[in-house]
Amino acid sequence: MRRQWKCFAVGLMSAAAVAASSLAPATAEVVMKLASATINDVQHEWQKVFAEELQKRVGDAVKAEIYPASQLGAIPRMVEGVQLGTIESFISPTSFLTQVDPRFQIFDVPGLFPSPHVVGEVIHDPAYRDHMETMFLDRDVRIIGAIYNSPTVVLTKKPAPALSDLEGLKIRTFASPLQMKPMEAVGAIPVPLALSEVIPQLQSGGLDGILAGMPILTAFKYYDVAKSVTDLKFAEIVSVGLVNETWFQSQTPEIQAAIREAGRAAELAVFPWGVENVARSEATWKENGGEIILLPADEQAKMMTEFRQIGEAIVTAEPAVKPEYEKLFAIVEAKSGK
Repeated sequence: MRRQWKCFAVGLMSAAAVAASSLAPATAEVVMKLASATINDVQHEWQKVFAEELQKRVGDAVKAEIYPASQLGAIPRMVEGVQLGTIESFISPTSFLTQVDPRFQIFDVPGLFPSPHVVGEVIHDPAYRDHMETMFLDRDVRIIGAIYNSPTVVLTKKPAPALSDLEGLKIRTFASPLQMKPMEAVGAIPVPLALSEVIPQLQSGGLDGILAGMPILTAFKYYDVAKSVTDLKFAEIVSVGLVNETWFQSQTPEIQAAIREAGRAAELAVFPWGVENVARSEATWKENGGEIILLPADEQAKMMTEFRQIGEAIVTAEPAVKPEYEKLFAIVEAKSGK
């Protein structure tokens, strides 16, 4: 009897070992959640291409799960999530990341980038791209993607063909001083607000407008609540894909390399898509009854001078931010041929 029980026990252990070995690949699979507040825009496109590029490199070793349109919470919660490691990756305009580190402000200075082409030349410059990736490691986040997003426009419920038409209006902005201060300078009232709350506030009268990129306005069908866009042309939005550094360092060297390679491959692939998407968004806006207004040339020039001075005063006043802005500005000047 004792011999039979011993044989039975050995058999059970062998069966358990076989079962464990068959489950090992599934247990070892790494899940990488990719979060964003937007959908059907260049950020979403980067996530999709990144997932494809990563799969090419590591197969099923990493499962990339995409959660667009604030499925994992409002922007502040997703920012906290990537810092804490509860969300592995989050992509956002740099303006939403100033709470992580004020150095993110350097990309948002009005008038810094003269064109989308220069944005691409700068953020994809090999030496500067290496610097960008590791700039925020002391905040436990790493940049794995950098992309051109769109120009900044302002949507208002009433037409605003002049800056004076913005006076007294409650305009939703990013929480960045580089968006809030310029709006204050023209007499508007900046209201930092989660993207998911904007349409209800526009409908109820709690907001008069929103500062954003045109692809966001069309993706979320803002033309159903307001029709007038004034293209202020004062800043080009840059978005960055972040990954939690502690999580990143917990991966094998092969997976780390694959994530970095996939991020860079995706950002280069989606750059032309992003530029073209701005034109597509403008066409979609007009097709749905919206209008796009340009400021008079003299007013545009005066606004840009004032906004640029405001922006540079903000970023050069902070000791940790100033040298990073000067580094970025020098590269912009070189790429612009100035």
